[in-house]
Amino acid sequence: MFAIKQNQKESIKKYFVLLCLLFAVTNMMAANNVLLQKADSAYNSYSGVVIDKKNGEKLPFAHISVVSTNISTVTNSEGEFLLKIPVSLIDGSIEINFIGYETLRVPINSLKEQKNKIGLTQLGFTLPEIDVLPNDALELVKRMLDERSKNYSGEDMLMNAFYREIIRKKNTPISISEAIVDIYKQSYNNYQQDKVSLFRSRKSTDYNKLDTVVFKLMGGPFNTLFIDVIKYPEYFLTWDNLNDYTFEYEGNERIDERLIYVVGFKQNAAIKDPLLYGKLYIDAQTYALAKADFDVNLQQPEVAAMLFIRKKPFNARVFATKAHYLIDYKLTDGKWRYSYSRVDLGLKIDWKKKFFNTYYNSSIEMAATNWKEKVDKSTFKNKTLIRPNVVLFDAISGFSDSDFWGEKNIIEPEKSIENAINKIQKQLKKSSK
Repeated sequence: MFAIKQNQKESIKKYFVLLCLLFAVTNMMAANNVLLQKADSAYNSYSGVVIDKKNGEKLPFAHISVVSTNISTVTNSEGEFLLKIPVSLIDGSIEINFIGYETLRVPINSLKEQKNKIGLTQLGFTLPEIDVLPNDALELVKRMLDERSKNYSGEDMLMNAFYREIIRKKNTPISISEAIVDIYKQSYNNYQQDKVSLFRSRKSTDYNKLDTVVFKLMGGPFNTLFIDVIKYPEYFLTWDNLNDYTFEYEGNERIDERLIYVVGFKQNAAIKDPLLYGKLYIDAQTYALAKADFDVNLQQPEVAAMLFIRKKPFNARVFATKAHYLIDYKLTDGKWRYSYSRVDLGLKIDWKKKFFNTYYNSSIEMAATNWKEKVDKSTFKNKTLIRPNVVLFDAISGFSDSDFWGEKNIIEPEKSIENAINKIQKQLKKSSK
């Protein structure tokens, strides 16, 4: 319930407790039901980096897909990617998209297994004729809400996705969890909650660096799934809460060579409870929400922190330092689909009778890696579903197995994550001797 009136503060808390990444040390729940499957087709792996062709700047969260298929991934925060493609598609092409850049197609057979460097070119464009004035930001948002049922699929689908959650103490990763999940994506025209089944997961945590009493990590893949603000509009902008915000037209961008209106929004000054501010990226042709990038208002950091925690240590005050959200959609076959979402959360713990504060930064992200249409709902009945409050379990061996994920596509790990995993593995080996 992102955009809520003042008298609905408790509802905001309830949602954010489900949505956001909180921390834990003890009593980690085990996800006991893991469905392991073997890869049933040969594939090739390709890795590299996506950069700005002119200045060499790395492009994070760029979308990479295999043309004429539903296979896709995204680059990590360092612009790096890993893409697994069946050998049967060797004569095809991949497509790389990033906001403000020309879409690029690259033949698969021209790629190397490693160290591919793909440069994208920034583009300029000419404004087309439009039937809604772009400087009327509120009208654009209303049109976006009106066209929602037309722009997003009215059919149930099966989505395969890769999920990652990281807890950092200051800037050092101390807990890394990853999973591949199957998601029964309910039609955007109904209000039924999506269903999630765990395919495979792994987790590595340096418990020595976690404080004795911190916060409970809950929600797992549902954290990022609930950021699909088109599927769950009650958590974001609805007709009922438009008046809680002011909107401003901020210009145009290009996504996949499509003209995009950029609308900035922030909560009205009269509202004191922490709401949201950020940008909406609205497709000029369909008026679909193509992307949303927003933060929680942290003018009252201690009040905002209460949105994220169920309980706190009695001998500490907790302040939110960051609460950032990102959701991307991709146009496929005339419909917009969930593509990628991310949450970045920062908390400061001010301990009584301690000279130094403790800072935690967490990030969770999920990327759709494959889609199947016209799915029979009964095929999902035999899967073991996970609850919204599932916590991934420790699976140390997985991080040392380069083939752990098989043919499944994942988000390439960042260098800091790889280094942290190596350190954690060494510490665990020492402690087990």
